[in-house]
Amino acid sequence: MSSKIKVIAFDADDTLWVNETYFREAETEFAQLLANYETENKIDKELFRSEIRNLPIYGYGVKGFVLSMIECALELSNYQINPKTIEKILEIGKRMLEKPIILLDGVEDVLKSLEGKYKLIVATKGDLLDQERKLEKSNLLKYFHHIEVMSDKRTEDYQKLINHLDIKPSELLMIGNSLKSDVLPLVAIGASAIHVPFHTTWAHEEVSDKESLKLEYKTVINIKDVLTLF
Repeated sequence: MSSKIKVIAFDADDTLWVNETYFREAETEFAQLLANYETENKIDKELFRSEIRNLPIYGYGVKGFVLSMIECALELSNYQINPKTIEKILEIGKRMLEKPIILLDGVEDVLKSLEGKYKLIVATKGDLLDQERKLEKSNLLKYFHHIEVMSDKRTEDYQKLINHLDIKPSELLMIGNSLKSDVLPLVAIGASAIHVPFHTTWAHEEVSDKESLKLEYKTVINIKDVLTLF
């Protein structure tokens, strides 16, 4: 790993703690609620289409997901959905927001080891209130110098972060589970990145082999393995 690195940024969801698993569970429950209208496969596809269509409006996170579920339910039912079912969809969202924060294996060991040697920050995307709540519940705030909740994670978004931190791209290392959000944009601007895959990935975050080939980044199976690269 480059000796130039001064700041290490961590993604939050599915890098520090479990998150995407809860979305998969919610999708299954949503499909069961609408089983009288369509097949599970069709419901999944339509919900995903609704989410992508709404991203520019609602952004990332549970709240936008719930609004997309409601919109999808209305459309699939030809606007005949029972209000009680809408209420159950809202309850799915509330339960998601109340989920416990389960740290992934090795996370705190890594933070303890790197603390004091580098400036540690969180660079995540999603709903501001929800991400702040999760960070508070995680008991990890003490390790981080700065928290950045981004509306998206494109090259221009990371460039803004770098400017805010007053560092060069070569002085930033990003660690995250998403090639699309946590790796490829960083490599594109000359920063470093480590990919720590999570066992499930939202379809919107998937990239083709062609997109990731010939790019210089490291992949580790467990976040603890990050320490072997320094």
